[in-house]
Amino acid sequence: MLAPAAASAQGASWAAEAFGDESEDYSSSYLKPAPAQRQYSFGPKAFPTIMQGGPQPYIPPIIPRQVAFANDEPTGTILIDSGARRLYLTLSPDEAFVYPISVGREGFDWTGTEKISRVAEWPNWHPPVEMRLRDPRLPKKMHGGIKNPLGAVALYLGDTLYRIHGTNDPDTIGQAASSGCFRMLNGHAIHLARKVKVGTTVKVVARLDKAPASAHLPRSTRSASAWTPTINR
Repeated sequence: MLAPAAASAQGASWAAEAFGDESEDYSSSYLKPAPAQRQYSFGPKAFPTIMQGGPQPYIPPIIPRQVAFANDEPTGTILIDSGARRLYLTLSPDEAFVYPISVGREGFDWTGTEKISRVAEWPNWHPPVEMRLRDPRLPKKMHGGIKNPLGAVALYLGDTLYRIHGTNDPDTIGQAASSGCFRMLNGHAIHLARKVKVGTTVKVVARLDKAPASAHLPRSTRSASAWTPTINR
């Protein structure tokens, strides 16, 4: 299984701020495994105006934990608990899938309700002007691929700049590290993308009133054959 590529500590400051896209709609095209790829690093130098995103390998979905989760939402609703760094996909009034995520850092966090407006596989990245002013090294466009900070799949939230998307830097999961997007492991993002559709409701809250009960199904196994992160620093 491919070891997800990761941005270096120097590159993570801009890779965290992944916005913009002009890619194809998501489809189940993860058909053929690809050989393991070398790890990529981002240094302090300026990047070309247009960057290639690298390979687009096969990445299998990672099945998350299924937990007891009392809720009043319609089945298939996404609830994001920013404080706990968790995303829930409701399965019934009593159960949900739970995924660990990364959320917006201080000053970039938000709450509200949106609907998924688009789902895109290996999305392109177009850093907005404000982001490029903060970091002039940024390209105007990076094509989708394993080096692209939007990861393997992105779920667009309404007409905002925010997305739920995969990441090639698993060290950021569980952190407040983005500019308002919600990052997931690529395998988790692929699993979620296959469970939802355009029009799915996404509710973002600072903190859920009640923590879910303990999981009644075992945690996903991340064996070397399923997911083996190797991070360049």
